[in-house]
Amino acid sequence: MIYWNGGGWAWMAFMPLLWIALVGLVVWAAIRLTHHSPGHYGNGDGGQRRETPREILDRRYAAGEIDTPTYIEARRHLDDHSPNP
Repeated sequence: MIYWNGGGWAWMAFMPLLWIALVGLVVWAAIRLTHHSPGHYGNGDGGQRRETPREILDRRYAAGEIDTPTYIEARRHLDDHSPNP
């Protein structure tokens, strides 16, 4: 019988690199799939759009972070300074 014994050193050098790449790919995929923060917009992450200033103001008012007079004043300010379509 003839056994091919050439290239054994190449596989010995290649296999650790393959395992390192495989483990790195698994770690990257796990981080990518679990690292999702709600309210994070932009930066090309899944094509999500950014909140407009008006939406931020409405969300803060709904959460009770700002009171009604402040909300009305800020909304008036946004309406006065927003570009007209």
